[in-house]
Amino acid sequence: MARTGHPRLRRVAVALLLLAPAAGLLWVPLYAGADPRLAGTPFFYWYQLAWVPGCGLCLLAAYALTDRHR
Repeated sequence: MARTGHPRLRRVAVALLLLAPAAGLLWVPLYAGADPRLAGTPFFYWYQLAWVPGCGLCLLAAYALTDRHR
């Protein structure tokens, strides 16, 4: 399959996909609270658990965008 698109744009997209989980989890004041609750679980816990599949999807997308045929 031929890769189309600007290589620099792909590198920026990969970098953003790899930095998004780190930024989302390291910015603690964003999610350091109990409200809103989801099924009785405080926001602090379900926000972090929501990042587990989110990180996997970000890594999968970053892997798909990398050029593995060098």
